[in-house]
Amino acid sequence: MTFDRIEASGLADWLAGLAEELRTKRYRAQPVRRVLIPKPGGGERPLGIPTIGDRVAQTAAKLVLEPIFEADLEPTAYGYRPDRSAIDAVEAVHKRLLEGYTAVVDADLSKYFDSIPHAALMQSVARRISDRQVLHLIKMSLTVPVEETDDGGGRRLTGGKSNRKGTPQGGVISPLLANLYFNRVLKYWRITGCGEAFRAHIVNYADDFVILSRGKAAEALAWTRRTMRRLDLTLNEAKTTLKAARTERFDFLGYSFGPHCHRLTGRRYLGASPSAKSLARIKSKVSDVLARGNAAPWPTVRDRVNRLLRGWQGYFRYGSCALAYRAVNRHVVDRTRAFLVDRHRLNSQGTRQYRFETVFGELGIHALGTKAAAMPGTLS
Repeated sequence: MTFDRIEASGLADWLAGLAEELRTKRYRAQPVRRVLIPKPGGGERPLGIPTIGDRVAQTAAKLVLEPIFEADLEPTAYGYRPDRSAIDAVEAVHKRLLEGYTAVVDADLSKYFDSIPHAALMQSVARRISDRQVLHLIKMSLTVPVEETDDGGGRRLTGGKSNRKGTPQGGVISPLLANLYFNRVLKYWRITGCGEAFRAHIVNYADDFVILSRGKAAEALAWTRRTMRRLDLTLNEAKTTLKAARTERFDFLGYSFGPHCHRLTGRRYLGASPSAKSLARIKSKVSDVLARGNAAPWPTVRDRVNRLLRGWQGYFRYGSCALAYRAVNRHVVDRTRAFLVDRHRLNSQGTRQYRFETVFGELGIHALGTKAAAMPGTLS
């Protein structure tokens, strides 16, 4: 079923039919479609895309369930929650560093969404939800078959009711369920007094988390390993590391935390700035748009570049961003110049025709704003 077919047949009638299926318990979730998307660090991330009807049913369930579960979630969780964002998590990490919690467990979970055990997850759900029909609806979303395309272009179904782990990334309700299961970690941390024992704070966003401690990072990591084993989750040992944030950086949610140096005074301070990987990704995306052979009209090209730049700046607006902004602006000028020199077949490098002020003025490219780097937490 497509959006066009739903509109053609009547949206109100289609919604009424779906509601009737739910009321009369005739509703059955359909297989999700497997889609592979590239991961920033390499490799591919599998998504399970539900049908339109299943997305609507899951959204209806989420609207009812989210306020119920929200009351139970720990305040140290920031992912996929109302009135919370990744930037809030970034600010929380930076705040703890400035307070002296600089012994860091930079943790990485291996395939978290694919590893969540259904039985334990449904126990967490059932602690607050007693309606058997709602429980059945959630269980259905966890055990739907996955439709995959093989090398020959044929389709096959995998998973289904025999599957005992995982909540499909791509489902509307999956982030809520993932938060609910990881809340076991955060709640166990709190009720067992880990914050006091390790002189530490934990900050979590979806399947990413860091522990910021005052000298007890090794002990906190040992606790993390034991807890993840108890919950049938796996730490990616190759990517989980201990960091001394006063002398070395670590990355979290696209930001790099740790020692920074003020470009004017030379003073060192504990800062947060766009990570090297984040810079590389935005440069790569800009280069892809301004690639040789893109025959789209300049206004179309310009608007695509500007959407990328404004979106990137909208997220990377916290901390010390001036150097990153300058690096991106230089890259944009270089790529725009090369693109237009090639397009107009100029017998020059274009440095006179396409100066900095021309690219960000007459040509209409958005310049990332610069600002002086803040210097809280100056290092001696």
